[in-house]
Formats: sequence, structure tokens, C-alpha cells
Amino acid sequence: MYDFIIIGGGIIGMSTAMQLIQAYPDSRMLLLEKETAPAMHQTGHNSGVIHAGVYYTPGSLKSRFCLEGNRATKAFCDQQGIRYDSCGKLLVATNQLEMQRMQALWQRTAANGLERHWLSAGELREREPNISGIGGIFVPSSGIVDYAEVTAAMAREFQQRGGEIRYACEVVGLQERPTEMLVQTATGDFSCRLMITCSGLMADRMVRLLGLDPGFSICPFRGEYYRLPEQHNRIVNHLIYPIPDPSMPFLGVHLTRMIDGSVTVGPNAVLALKREGYRKRDFSLADSLAMLGDPGIRKVLRDNLRPGLSEMKNSLFKRGYLQQVRKYCPSLSVKDLQPYPAGVRAQAVSRDGKLIEDFLFRNTRRSVNVCNAPSPAATSALPIGAYIIEQVDAQLLALPGFNKTRQEPAAHA
Repeated sequence: MYDFIIIGGGIIGMSTAMQLIQAYPDSRMLLLEKETAPAMHQTGHNSGVIHAGVYYTPGSLKSRFCLEGNRATKAFCDQQGIRYDSCGKLLVATNQLEMQRMQALWQRTAANGLERHWLSAGELREREPNISGIGGIFVPSSGIVDYAEVTAAMAREFQQRGGEIRYACEVVGLQERPTEMLVQTATGDFSCRLMITCSGLMADRMVRLLGLDPGFSICPFRGEYYRLPEQHNRIVNHLIYPIPDPSMPFLGVHLTRMIDGSVTVGPNAVLALKREGYRKRDFSLADSLAMLGDPGIRKVLRDNLRPGLSEMKNSLFKRGYLQQVRKYCPSLSVKDLQPYPAGVRAQAVSRDGKLIEDFLFRNTRRSVNVCNAPSPAATSALPIGAYIIEQVDAQLLALPGFNKTRQEPAAHA
């Protein structure tokens, strides 16, 4: 029997596993991942941004974890020799309405404790000659990194301390018993005293395997990107973000410098008709029927019908997508939008049709379950892992027979 089993080999699962084995070094631990390598889903299909925490409600877990995670991610990369770039983020206003909205963001960045600088049109042009706007906010702490590389380093740390990882090991059943948790997989069964699930796009299904009603459903949104041709690798010096419309659920199309030197454009947000539907043609009848049969998801789609149709149109026609970025980068043309892999965001939706914006956990006597880990989850992976371990500590106090010595995990911030 294992002391702990962690389900999920994305950055949240690996961060939790790495810190858990630091906290309980004499325990037997197993991490299960259904894919053949770590970071195969959300972690390996995101923009690679080390977020600063501009948009999040002050005092929320999102805000707290992002601020801590920005520092902790950079410190971890320094320890591991992983390359990152603190290139900073520019939020660009292109009209007077966006300038008004930018004022609200200016107040929010202050409430979230961020260093930031208000830029006039001239100062914006000086920093970014290829970007057009009437003003902007510069946040210097934002950066870029390869999160798949970060996750691989966490996996190595976990294994070097005695943790075991099994890939290609999909969980198909869970049974919580009085003295153990039984984890059934396609390749065999395992038991443990306490289980932690960090299963992203499958979070609600994992809770259902425990025989519980999760109270939410995962709605997958595909974020489609383009990459600019190599001659545009220096078109921007920073990360360039539009001023978001507060009535819209997502941030809008932005220009992102990548750690490999390229620049991407995106993402949009299109309903995916398959949980892991990274391609436009990906379709699952079972997944689609489950979504359409969910009252909460139906309400979200109905309430966002007009922007949803607009996003779908821009997904099908490049010119509509291009208009989004030409608002602040007018020199780009349709031929500059070259193919790039999409990502799928696991968006938790409540029964009453609300997008769950903050982190969400659902625990049982022998399990801690991460139910919603929205962006900036990759940035926040280290403090999220530490938060999960706090919950594990509390769970273990109620479990008889667990006599392992608790140690403080190594600090990464």
C-alpha cells in the first residue's frame, strides 16, 4: 500500500508531488498519469506566460497564488537552471472606452500589490514602435517560460527523492474504503491511505468516480493560436495584451513572446466538442451530449451566445481573428498568421450557469480533489501545491495509523 497517490501529471500534480515528498520524505508515493509523458494537456498547451496577477479579484486565491507563484516560479527556475525571461507585460488601450477600463485595472493592480507604470501614447510608442495605442500600463514582473520544462524538472525532483511515476496508467475507478482508497487503472489496481487528484479536464469525472455529485461540470474551451513568421520575432519587446471587456469571460487576443524566440497571436475561446479536442475537427458525441445536457453549461452558452458566435466566426475566418490584433498592431497581415497548436481550457461551470473563476477543491475523508485550477494555474503551481499539502496535513490528523514525520518543504520563493 502507498501512503499517497497523486493522480495527474500536469504542473499542478507534479508540483504537489514534489512538495509532498519533501514534506513526508519517508512515505511511499505514486503519481499516475494517463498519458505517456508529463504536461501533455493544459500545461503543455498554454502561452508560457509567468503572470503577474493584473486581473484577479484582490484577496482571492487567484490573486494570492499568482503573486506568490510569479516569484516562486522564477526562483525554482533559477535553482533548476531553466531559462525564463522577465520581459514584462503591456496592456494597451486603443480608444477612450478602453482608457476608462484601464483606470479600473490600474486600481486593481495597486490592490494586488504589483509594481506598474502608467504610459502615455508617446511612452508606449517609445517602448513598442510597432504597437498603436493611446496609453498603456506596463507590468514588469510578467515573464515567459516553458512550463513543460518546469514540470519535467519537478518530476525529476520527485523521482530523485524516491517518488514513483507510472505513465500510460489511466484511472478508471475509485473506491473509498474505511481503511484505504482503492485506485483502479487500466493496468492494475493500487491502494493508498490518501489520494490527491489534479486531473484538469477530467476533474468533474474524477469526483464522480468517488460516487459524489461534484456540483459543477467541466466545459472545455479551445484556445486557438497562430505563430508569426520568423522575420517578426522582434516585432514586440514585451507581452502585448488588449484591455479586456469586463462583460466578456476571457481576456482577448494578445501577442506573446515565447521562450524559443517566436511570437504567437491568440488565443480566442471556442467551445470544444471533445474534452481534449485540440483540433477543429475533433468531436466526441458522448462529450457533446453531456455538455448540451448540462443545465449550467447550456445557460453559459445561452448567456454568451453573441460573443460565442463571434469567436466561432473568427475561428473559421482568419480575417476576423486578424482584426482583433490589428487594433493595436496594424502592420500584421493575414499571411502572417501561421499555424500553431491550440490549447484546451478546463472551465468549471456551476449548476446555476456561472463560470467558476477561482480555485475550487472538493475533499473527502481520504481524498483531496482539485476541481478548478484556471489560469494562472501554471504560474501558481508551487503555491497551489503548498496549499494542497496544508489540506493533506489537516486530512491526516483525522486518519488513524499515519505516523510519518512531517517536514517543511523547501521554499521556492
